[in-house]
Amino acid sequence: MVSLDKAIIAHMKIEGKLFEIYVDPDAGLAYRLGQKKELNNVLVVEEIFTDAKASERAKAAELQKAFHTQDVFVIAEKILKDGELALTTDQKHKMMEQKRKQIAQLIAREATDPRTGAPHPLARIEASMDKVRLDIDPMQDAAAQMDKVISALRLELPIKMEKKRIAIKVPAIHAHRAFGLLKSQHMEREEWGSDGSLMGVITIPAGMVGEFLDKLNKATSGDNQTKMLDAGK
Repeated sequence: MVSLDKAIIAHMKIEGKLFEIYVDPDAGLAYRLGQKKELNNVLVVEEIFTDAKASERAKAAELQKAFHTQDVFVIAEKILKDGELALTTDQKHKMMEQKRKQIAQLIAREATDPRTGAPHPLARIEASMDKVRLDIDPMQDAAAQMDKVISALRLELPIKMEKKRIAIKVPAIHAHRAFGLLKSQHMEREEWGSDGSLMGVITIPAGMVGEFLDKLNKATSGDNQTKMLDAGK
């Protein structure tokens, strides 16, 4: 457990009233991200404040009105999950870099170069991200930030977000092994033949087609039939 001077503050407002808690930086972040399940060693001070730096503790009536309980741990859980966490500078830097890499990997998997129809190499995407101004939220899901990042990247890099539709037929001997792979994508049609064969149509990001077909060939020892379909068919 860290000392109070090294703790960070998590807070949230309810009906305009501020509630704050002192938390251990690493344990608090781990709890927020779901990596830590229990609150033990998270709270540096087992108190709820209305102004933590001024040591102004919240009154029992204020807690009851805002949270319908006075239980410190129940309230702390609510603040940590739904409120704001004041990350340290080092934490922000590490999380920003991690989130940046996650977004770049998603773009490399799901986008294509409209000039060639092929995916952009990851290194090219990361280099372009270095050149443009990006507003990346370290706490927000990477997929939810792709649209705004791609909009910024288009100033440096031609990008096309495109979906491909693939019709697939797998013989009975490989059908059940391949089924999970097909279901991992958006499977818009599924049909089982009387001989146990599997037929289906999936929709997949264009940048992931090559990787998907490699996995399908591995799962079926190359014994499959695929056909690229037009978008509307």
